[in-house]
Amino acid sequence: MKYVRFRDPAGAVRRGEYENGHVHFGNESYALDDDIDVLPPADPSKIVCIGRNYADHAAELNSDVPDRPLLFLKPPNALAAHGDTVTLPAGKERIDHEAELGVVIGEQCRHVSEGDAMDVVEGFTCVNDLSNRDDQRQEQNWVRGKAFDGAAPMGPVLATPEEVPADAAVRTRVNGETRQDGSRDQLVFSVPELIAEITTYLTLEPGDVIATGTPEGVGPLSDGDEVEIEIEGVGTLEHSVRIP
Repeated sequence: MKYVRFRDPAGAVRRGEYENGHVHFGNESYALDDDIDVLPPADPSKIVCIGRNYADHAAELNSDVPDRPLLFLKPPNALAAHGDTVTLPAGKERIDHEAELGVVIGEQCRHVSEGDAMDVVEGFTCVNDLSNRDDQRQEQNWVRGKAFDGAAPMGPVLATPEEVPADAAVRTRVNGETRQDGSRDQLVFSVPELIAEITTYLTLEPGDVIATGTPEGVGPLSDGDEVEIEIEGVGTLEHSVRIP
């Protein structure tokens, strides 16, 4: 199953079932890109992001793969939705796209074992971990680099786990050109390993999202670029960027 969180023509926030380009709620059916405002598929208290979780991406950064998951946070202000135009920080030399499989948590949880980890997963979505490299390189906590407004476009749907293959492709296209082309099975730390590690230290709430890391091919964005983040089994998140 796939679900879309949206604002209907009357302004009410709903969650409907997605099928064949349409969202169904009650007796109503809406075209995804024409009739409704698509919202991020979750309303997280936090987005827990994983750094350098693909060996090839670590190599392109001239960095080592960490010996345990490298964790950082994005707050709710970083959310952006399918179809949005994200305004990037002005005056920066490089702000990169990073396609990531997003894991949406379905229940409050702490100290979850790897064996039980998938029981707390509601589904998967597409995330673009937009990264302001200018400031990221100058700070340790990455607030300026990773947590600026709109730094986590997400969507368009939440796909239940059985929809997403274990080797699901993870891709980025910018203005139609493929920039990243990896797969879920290249993750250094798997989804269950990530959930077990994260919940050792903090409670995950319903709707929280884990952004699992990005494959090689990250690259800079320019004013007016059209970005597509595709996860096999989920679909394609589309957004544009604006640089003042």
